Amino acid sequence: MADSLILEVADFEHDVLTGIYSEETGRPQPLRFTIQVKLKVADRYAPETPLSASKNYMDLKFAASEALPKGAHFTLIEAVADHICDTLFVQDERVEAVTVKIVKLAISEAGEKIGITLTRERR
Repeated sequence: MADSLILEVADFEHDVLTGIYSEETGRPQPLRFTIQVKLKVADRYAPETPLSASKNYMDLKFAASEALPKGAHFTLIEAVADHICDTLFVQDERVEAVTVKIVKLAISEAGEKIGITLTRERR
């Protein structure tokens, strides 16, 4: 089996303009993100290996917050996930694949987790 490196930011919450129903549009709603990035792995990670040999985890969080266009309404959370994938691919050519899980917190009635998971590989 080949080596792989998966970076992850889990259960990050951020408000996003999204939704199709009248009660959802016009105001941001809370989404919970888990983002995984498959990165090209280095030959070895020694104790003195610099950050440049990997990727800053905060880039994943940035892609799901500050990198989303301000004031843009995403009809589908699938489009939010797609934008996050595109952002991470553009940021770093070593990103081989991105998985974005989004849970819509506002529509949960009994603690269930309602949402999507999108995985994209670099094309």
